[in-house]
Amino acid sequence: MLTVGPAFATDAFVSNEKGNTISVISVESMMLKKTISVGQRPRGLVVSPDQKTVYVALGDADKVAMIDVKAQEVTGDFDAGRDPERLDISPDGKTLYVTNEDSNTLTFFGIESKERLGGARLGVEPEGLAVSPDGKVIVATTETTGMAHFIDADRRKILANVLVDARPRMAAFTPDGKEVWVSAEIGGTICIIDAETRKIVDRVRFEVPGLRAENVQPVGINISRDGKLAFVSLGPANRVAVVDVKTRQPIKYLLVGQRVWHAAFTPDGKFLLTANGVSNDVSVIDVAALKVVKSIQVGESPWELVIPGEAKP
Repeated sequence: MLTVGPAFATDAFVSNEKGNTISVISVESMMLKKTISVGQRPRGLVVSPDQKTVYVALGDADKVAMIDVKAQEVTGDFDAGRDPERLDISPDGKTLYVTNEDSNTLTFFGIESKERLGGARLGVEPEGLAVSPDGKVIVATTETTGMAHFIDADRRKILANVLVDARPRMAAFTPDGKEVWVSAEIGGTICIIDAETRKIVDRVRFEVPGLRAENVQPVGINISRDGKLAFVSLGPANRVAVVDVKTRQPIKYLLVGQRVWHAAFTPDGKFLLTANGVSNDVSVIDVAALKVVKSIQVGESPWELVIPGEAKP
């Protein structure tokens, strides 16, 4: 049996987009533990800073649901605007950020009040969302407009609009906050943006042996806590690219399940779990060995997963 160890006895929560459920995986045993019904089209997930609550974006219900991490039950929901897709939370745990795909906005909600605090108008089809380590800047990507929007978290104002490659899906800050990595699904690249100048300074390109370039579609980005490696989910390529952050070069491609979307590290950073949307499973990657060591069947069309206590930058 593959185990992480009792010091990290926690669970992974996986959103099943077409199943309208959350699959709960024991990180200690790497086995499916429970299935929770949550509502229509769950996609984006985020864990509260106190690790007690998982927030779930319900795209077709226009709501955000809340799951108690310990009880593993839905405790309520609130209106989140039209088609909420991605979620993030301010470092102080007071504000929830939501990208609303149909209304082209980034919306701010008070965690305690569950009320809308304001928003920022973005380009067309906002999705990706990342908060800087100091909590001062939010980056949201818009798929159709092809931009990464830098937003002042306090004033809720656009600071810069950076044109990136085609169909940007995700954004991720490096641990030092100096760079923002943006995945371009159709462009087939990662655009690396200087967080201070807000200019593209480099690109990561992918060439998977035996696959056509159009099948290599970067989506999810997970950067290791030490900032040395980035793991990029390549969608229908059914692979996760391992990228050396310093050299910007892919060093290995790991074969996972079909249509890999997003991933999350275990609390000790030893494993990376990926949500594979077509094969309806989660792949487990041994980070040190750079090897896939297990597959776990979950619900229909898994999209994202989060792990309370995750080893984030």
